[in-house]
Order: sequence, then C-alpha cells, then structure tokens
Amino acid sequence: MNSTMHNGEGPAPSEEGTTPNRATGFSVSTGLTALRRSLTLSRLSALALVHSLGVTCAISLVGPGLGLVPRAMAGVRDLADRQRALAAEWSDVRFPGPPGPLPPVPEWASGILARYRWITRDPQTRREFCWVFAEPFVGSLLAFLPVAVLLNGLWGVFLAFFGVQLSTEWDGLWYQFIPIEGTATAVLAGVLGLLQFPLALWLAPRTVRRHARHIRSMLAPGEQELLAGRIAHLTATRSTAVDTRMAEIRRIERDLHDGAQARLVAMGMTLDAAEHLLETDPQAVRALLVEARQSSAKALEELRDLVRGIHPPVLADRGLTDAVRALAMVCPVPTEVSADLPGRPEMPVESAAYFAVSELLTNVVKHSDAGRAGIELRYDRGVLRITVSDNGRGGADARRGTGLRGVERRLATFDGVVAVSSPPDGPTTVTLELPCALSSPKTTSSSGTA
Repeated sequence: MNSTMHNGEGPAPSEEGTTPNRATGFSVSTGLTALRRSLTLSRLSALALVHSLGVTCAISLVGPGLGLVPRAMAGVRDLADRQRALAAEWSDVRFPGPPGPLPPVPEWASGILARYRWITRDPQTRREFCWVFAEPFVGSLLAFLPVAVLLNGLWGVFLAFFGVQLSTEWDGLWYQFIPIEGTATAVLAGVLGLLQFPLALWLAPRTVRRHARHIRSMLAPGEQELLAGRIAHLTATRSTAVDTRMAEIRRIERDLHDGAQARLVAMGMTLDAAEHLLETDPQAVRALLVEARQSSAKALEELRDLVRGIHPPVLADRGLTDAVRALAMVCPVPTEVSADLPGRPEMPVESAAYFAVSELLTNVVKHSDAGRAGIELRYDRGVLRITVSDNGRGGADARRGTGLRGVERRLATFDGVVAVSSPPDGPTTVTLELPCALSSPKTTSSSGTA
C-alpha cells in the first residue's frame, strides 16, 4: 500500500516549480527514450479524447447523467494525475495536485446546466474539465510531433526504393514539395527522409518538456487558490497543534499529580511524623527518614522521566542523530541507524522528528513482528527526510487508527509529509519529510547498528 498523507487527503501546499532536464548535447539514447515517451503521451492524449466524449455524454444524458458526471470527472482526474506524475518524472515539472477529492454533487444538479455549474464551481474540477477538451488537440500535437517527423522520414526512405515504381502506378506522387518523377527525385526524397531521423531525435526531448509545461499551464492552481489552501491548512494545523498542546499539558498535570506530587506529599507527612517522634522514639525516626529518602528518590526519578517525555536531554545536548541512536539502542528490535545531517534543525522541528521516530519504532515493536529495522536521516534541498523501515509482516494503514495518524498530525504543524509503503507481506517503509533550515555546521555523519 502506498499512501501519502496529503495527496488528496488534506492540503497539499507544495510549491510550483520547474527545473528542466535540458540536454547538453545530442544523444541518440536520449532521443530514443524521448520518442518512447512521446508515444506514451500520444496514447494518453487519445485517452483524453475518450474521456472528453464521456463527460459530454454524461452531462447531456437525461436521468442517469446525474450519477455519471462524477464518475466521468473522476476518470478525468485520474488521467490528469497520471499526466502530472509523468511531467514530474520525465521533465522535473512539478506543481500541486488537487487539494482534496471531487466535491459532492448537489441534489439539485439534475439538468444539463446544473451539472455544468457543478463542474465549474470547483476551480480544480473546472481546470480539469477544460484540460480534457484541450489535451486531444494541443497535447497530442506536442506529443506526436517528433513521431510524425520520424514517420515522415521513414516514408521518404521508402520512396527512395519504391517511389519510381509507385509513381508509374499512382497519379501525382509527391514527397513534401518534391514530385517523384524519376530516380533522382526518389533519391532526394530518401536523403530528406534520412535527415529527419536526427531531427526527430533532437525534437523529441524538447516536445516532451514542452508538453509538461502545457500540462502545468492547464492544471496548476493559481496564486489565490494556493493562498486559500494554505490558509485552510494553517487553520487546521493550528487547531491540531492547540489540541495536542492541551493534551500534553493535561498529561503532564496528571503525571505530576499522580506521581511526583503524591510522593512529595507522602514524604512531607513522613517527615512530620518523624518530627513528632524525634524526642520519644529515635529508632522509629530513623526508619521514617529512610522511607522519606526512598520517596524523594522515586519522586526525582519520576520527574526525570517526565522531563524526558517533554524534551529528552540527549536531544537537547547532542542533537537528533544521537537521540535517534539512543532510541535504537533501547529498541527490542535490532535497529541500524544511518545519518548524514549537515547541521541541526530548529528545536521544535527536531523535537517533532524525534517523537515521530519514537512512535514509529513503537509501532515496529508492537505490530510488525519484524526481525530488524532501519532508520535513515538525510537533509536535501531544504527538507529533512527520515525513513524508518522494517522487514515485518506489513499491512500498516493510518486509516485504521494506528500511531501513524498521530505522527501525521504531529508533523502537519510544520508542513510535514508522511508516506507509507506497507504491502500485506511487508516490508514496511515510512518516510517523513519536514521542510526546515539547519542552523549549525555539520557535526554528525555516521551509521551503526544498535
């Protein structure tokens, strides 16, 4: 199972951007790869034509069209998601996807105009609706252009061998601007055809990138929509952060009341009794003082545990890598830690990452039945990336109410992302991504087994 916690299930405030993979020189292998990709994009453009016809029929039908319109638009969204993924993978053209599922169809949307208004009310659905009608024309033109050049070149080579014979059987055989009237013109057609092979290889990568930019121009949300989604996301995460903080305060209050405070009260009563017995029974006072000393030691131990639960000293003193390694050392499942962090994140981010890893290791121990686990910490392009994996039985799913949902809520405050891959037979891999800046020079680059 693959799950990314804000892909269609919550706000996705990722930034739009492109870093085109521009070719530094002519490469036959690159051109051939791009030609294959052009064929794939052409096929998807043909599918867009089918989906556009399906949407048109669903809107136009009387009666069953009310139920068919959402299904048709869901198919359009799946195709758009596929195109978006290919643009990111092949051309490094990235932009946010839908912030959520398709909006529900209102009960009053029974007529053609009402269904059309439902489609156009949601900005993302409206963009996908416009895109699916434009893609069979604009997208297919961009995608099929290098393939068409290649086919035209093949036709020219074919005419070099069979053009003279065909010109006697067909009336007015031409290749582009050349009338095939003899061997010379047939050879010229073949030469022009051969020249189009490298042209197609040169053109293919560029049209694939241009197609990706066309997809972005049609499907990427505008600035106002991104801002509205960002505000909604911040509102939700602020509420979650407040609830989490209040729950943490109540936990600390409960632990203090039931633990250290109760022991301190008992110790005070013991010392009070010792004071009254000091003149009459010194031997009993000695026993009471021993009891008071034991109570003070236990209260101190509980206070230290409470402090570790709020912010572990090893995290504050030595940083995230050593704190995670300390978690791995006490984990019953043998855990290997690999880290390469060129500095330390800010304290709130570091704390959130630490407790998220702690929760994931707890899940490994409780639910995975794993024989070994691994933790990898990396920092790349402004993102702290933590991967926790195990070789257990798999089947982890945040929707079933496991600790993964709590990890997601913890990281959402910092715009963090949780991605889970856990097929039924394992292994399980959970990837955490936290946007952050590092504030100090590199101090840790190590790996080991705990």
